[in-house]
Amino acid sequence: MNKKNEEFYTARGYEISAGENALTPSMEDYLEMIYRLSHDIGYTRVNELADKLNVQPPSVTKMIQKLNEKALLNYEKYGMIHLTDEGKKLGKFFLERHNTLKEFLNLIGANDNLQKDVETMEHYISYNTFEVISALVSFMQENHEFKNNFSIYKEKFLNR
Repeated sequence: MNKKNEEFYTARGYEISAGENALTPSMEDYLEMIYRLSHDIGYTRVNELADKLNVQPPSVTKMIQKLNEKALLNYEKYGMIHLTDEGKKLGKFFLERHNTLKEFLNLIGANDNLQKDVETMEHYISYNTFEVISALVSFMQENHEFKNNFSIYKEKFLNR
């Protein structure tokens, strides 16, 4: 049932409606990977980041400059990339969101295109939706009977 004043947008439209200070999916991916790479030693470098994200170093440099302007990291040309406290907080969240969605898809047996699906989904769910999925993942991990019943139901449903 549609609410009278509810507006609908394309995925890009929702990005635009979030405002110019919102992070793009690419920015989120960069922060997540920088967090992964710098977690143990506190920094990463452009070439390491380019290698892990499968992009060219000039693309990394452009994005790093944008994230630096948003005060999410500190970077000096040809130097190390350090996340600010806010950058670390966001990077940690993006990694947790990624891992939770990956676990969710695994638990429901939707793992044909696991990495691609996670990458697509993670940028377009609200924080509240993420929290609900996180609760469901935890519930399914703790309640094996529920998980088993779902697997049986899913097989019947898919083979109808």
